[in-house]
Amino acid sequence: MTNFLKMHGLGNDFVILDQRERVTPLAHEQVVRICDRHFGVGCDQLIILEPAEKADLFMRIYNPDGSEAESCGNATRCVADLIMKQEGNGACVIETRGGILDCQRRAGMLVGVDMGPPGLEWKDIPLSEQKDTLHLGIGQGAVQDPVGVSMGNPHCVFFVQGVEELPVETIGPVFERHPLFPRRANISFAEIKDGTSIRLRVWERGAGVTLACGSAACATIVAAVRRGLISGRAAEIHMDGGTLQLEWREEDSHVVMTGPVTYVFEGKLPV
Repeated sequence: MTNFLKMHGLGNDFVILDQRERVTPLAHEQVVRICDRHFGVGCDQLIILEPAEKADLFMRIYNPDGSEAESCGNATRCVADLIMKQEGNGACVIETRGGILDCQRRAGMLVGVDMGPPGLEWKDIPLSEQKDTLHLGIGQGAVQDPVGVSMGNPHCVFFVQGVEELPVETIGPVFERHPLFPRRANISFAEIKDGTSIRLRVWERGAGVTLACGSAACATIVAAVRRGLISGRAAEIHMDGGTLQLEWREEDSHVVMTGPVTYVFEGKLPV
């Protein structure tokens, strides 16, 4: 039996397995079953903690379909809080496939993560052909001309009106597997509320609609600044599960995300 921890960031929920002492790779079928909300524990992503040479740990991220993701902002905050509590520190460093991330304790028991600089070139995302990432030129009906951003993983951000009524469950999977995205993409639908406030709904690659997505919030602040849609370089991103504070710093081009984490329960898995 293996111990696990269930956590969430704004409803974006994770099963966390600590394999820093001994890495035991899971089969595709095991990942899928653990993530299944009927036959397993159920989660948006399965997180495996592994040893790392350049950071406090390596965080491996699996989607419910068994695919591996490069980055997950909300999971990074959850794991950072866990590690900082274990070590009694106010900061930690987490390595992911998308990069090495510096994390800090913030006021009000929030956790901040420096998600690094966004990738803005077509090869960074990547796209299947050379395009201006500020205007990808694809769309369907009223949903048109998104912005492409890489936050270690590929993002496609549409700016829309009436995001609450948008059938994200129908439109999201169409663009996730659009030929323009050879590695598929996370699809975001953002509505600008004012100069410092954005409403966001997300279709996550390999997971579907989630209550929140940290890397998508990061991609959205970058896209909004590049399009000149907000008053500065910081905004509150309001998702179904709650709110994140985002800033795209001008001095180093890094995106900083701040938000809460929640511990749900502990248990054991037969893996």
